[in-house]
Amino acid sequence: MRIAVAGGTGTVGRHAVAAAHERGHDVVVLSRADGVDVTTGVGLTAALRGADVVIDVTNTTTFFASTARRFFETATHHLLASEQAAGVGHHVALSIVGIDDIDASYYAGKLAQERAVAAGKVPYTIARAAQFHEFVGQLLASQKGPVVVMPTAPMRPVAAREVGEYLVTVAESSPAGRATDLVGPRDEQLADLARRQLAHDGARRKVLELRLPGRYARGLASGSLRGDGPRIEGKVTFDDWLTSADVRRTA
Repeated sequence: MRIAVAGGTGTVGRHAVAAAHERGHDVVVLSRADGVDVTTGVGLTAALRGADVVIDVTNTTTFFASTARRFFETATHHLLASEQAAGVGHHVALSIVGIDDIDASYYAGKLAQERAVAAGKVPYTIARAAQFHEFVGQLLASQKGPVVVMPTAPMRPVAAREVGEYLVTVAESSPAGRATDLVGPRDEQLADLARRQLAHDGARRKVLELRLPGRYARGLASGSLRGDGPRIEGKVTFDDWLTSADVRRTA
């Protein structure tokens, strides 16, 4: 099978690419470094010739809902149009567990992406995963100084490696509309994860947990990011991940 991975050099994408290679698939990485840009559509149709399935793990970093919506709607439009032109039969989009009632900030973009995929003409599967273990380090890196503020956020984090592997499993199957959610093996609190990562790194920074105002923060605090209903549980705990090679590559 020929699998194209949009965002194949990112946090999840690199693991999806590795898993696809390990399973014997022909893999095409869609990235700007390879002359392909999902935000403009440049190079997409040519890169997708002969592809059976596209895994979309493209991403943007923003807390603005309008920016997130614009990015994901634009990227999805270009991907689906090029997939249709190239005869791709399956579009797999990565989304986030439990965001249905959090149509704000970054999550507004992911919900817009899901709607765009569902409205398109390419058969699809939306695969939702819980927040990645790697998310904690990204938040820590975004703040400077001796004190770090973390919003109240119960979650069930999962390793990006397991997400990448799961996406390849979904890609190997027929389009299903929605795949079973993938979550981590344990319920956790974001602030506690931050403290454990700082302790592991030997960093002397204090973590303050605050219940912040606004729809986005209320959604985080609601516990919905842990997911509910049918789900697949990953095996790598946050503490296991902290001692793995993956955390060193993202540090």
